[in-house]
Parts: sequence; C-alpha cells; structure tokens
Amino acid sequence: MAEATHPLGHARRVPDKAACILAETDEVMTYAEMEASANQGARLMRDLGLKRGDVVAVILENGFETFRIAWAAQRIGVFLTSLSTKSSVGDLAYILRDSDARLVIASDALAGELKQATEGLDVAAYSITGQGGLRAWSDARSAFSADPLEDPQPGTDMLYSSGTTGRPKGVRPTLPDGPLDAPTPLMTMGRDLYGMNADTLYLSTSPLYHAAPLRWAMTVHRFGGTVVIMSRFDAEQALALIEKHRITASTWVPTHFVRLLKLPDAVRARYDTSSMTAAVHAAAPCPVPVKQAMID
Repeated sequence: MAEATHPLGHARRVPDKAACILAETDEVMTYAEMEASANQGARLMRDLGLKRGDVVAVILENGFETFRIAWAAQRIGVFLTSLSTKSSVGDLAYILRDSDARLVIASDALAGELKQATEGLDVAAYSITGQGGLRAWSDARSAFSADPLEDPQPGTDMLYSSGTTGRPKGVRPTLPDGPLDAPTPLMTMGRDLYGMNADTLYLSTSPLYHAAPLRWAMTVHRFGGTVVIMSRFDAEQALALIEKHRITASTWVPTHFVRLLKLPDAVRARYDTSSMTAAVHAAAPCPVPVKQAMID
C-alpha cells in the first residue's frame, strides 16, 4: 500500500503534523493522534459487532471527534451517517430507524436528545464522555489498541437531506472496494481544479454534518494537508483565520459570501488573504452578481 493518500500513511511519515486545528482555541490534533483514535475506534466498532455495510451515526458539533470517528468508520467498511445538531428528537429517531444504524454517538451537549430518540430502538448509544446517562465513547475507545488493523476495508458516508419536503431522505451509495488509499473522485477534482496537495491549509467554514464540508475536509486529510475548523461562521473571523494560518483553500456557501460582502470595505481590507488559491462554493447556486463581487 502506497499510503500516500490516506491519514495512516501521513501518521507514519509526519506524525506531528497538524491534521486539524480548532479556530477558536488553536488546539491541534496531529496525524498521529487522529490515526491512533481512528484505530481504537475501529476496533471498538468491531467489538460491538459492526461489520461491512453497517451504519454508524453521529450527532456532533464541529470538532476533532467528527474526524476521529469518521476515519474509524472509513477503515472497517461501514457507512457514516452524520445527523444535524438541529434535528428534532423525532427526526433523530426516524433517521436511526430508517438507516438501520447499529451505533450512534452524540456530543455531550446532545446526549439528552439522543437518549430520548433511542428509546425503544435496538442501537448502541454513546455520548463522548458519558453524559445523559449514556455510555462514554472516549473511555470505551481508549481500552483498545491504537495499532493499525490487519484487514482494513474502505467505508464511506451515507448522508440525509434536510427534509424540507417531509422526513429527511437518505442516499445510500455503493461501498468502495480496494485499498484504503485508492484515489477518490474528490481528490482528482481537488488536485486538478484547486491545486490541493500535502501543503494545503484548508478552512472549514460550515457544519461538518453537511456533505460538502465533511467530504472536502477528509479529502484534505487524504492529501496530508491541515484543516482549520470554525465552530460557527463569522465573516470577519474567517478573514482573520485566512491571514493567520495562510489558508490556501476553503469551502463556502453563497450566504457566507453575502455576509463577507456586507462587511465594511475597511474591515475587508484589514486582512491579507493573498494566500488563498481556491474558494469552493457548495449548497445552493451562487448568484452571478455575488460571484462577480467576490472576484472584484
């Protein structure tokens, strides 16, 4: 295995490199730390009886845990379903039933909602440190070896729509085959269109339970770059982060651009954003006048 396009290889070659940085606190998770947590999490998932094709659900605010769990799921051939932190208890219960989730992990802040949503469901439920009367995922994970699995299998995500017309709707893709480090279509796009590589410094501006932010951030990890995670979007803070971290790539939605344009000219001019080489927009189509204003 070449391991050039997977965090397990980066953890071996550049263990102390930052995989993620929390924007508000500057806390760093290195590739070695992310890899160790992912291996432990993968072993715990298997110990809970998960097998290829099963579903793991998470309800998490932006932070390191999203990637610790996502990369664990990715190496044992299961689907990761990331649920909105704004979901009602009813929608949480519906998605867990509809996806046939075998395991669900919530942040401590959302443990109470998860406890209600899982009543009567046959699903293993955890919160990160055991709040809300649930089992503690971090404690359970730490009991397992951080060594790489001998028989890893690639997984992928299974995402749900916002449910604007009735209940949320899931999209279950085909699980990938082959080695963990097989190039993905997003890697090809990121490399050929946006110049992404191991030197990429990527700003994640949106909730990671959405498809584009999670997929692009994990693509940056495949390249061996660094992801800077905002807990919530603030227009001026985003500009400050671009200057501070010398951000080269980022993803946005049109509303973010509109909020940037509403900043006073003097505020926008205060920050050096010359390091940016790619601003990828997702979600709704971006109005042409907004695109033109951003270019100008």
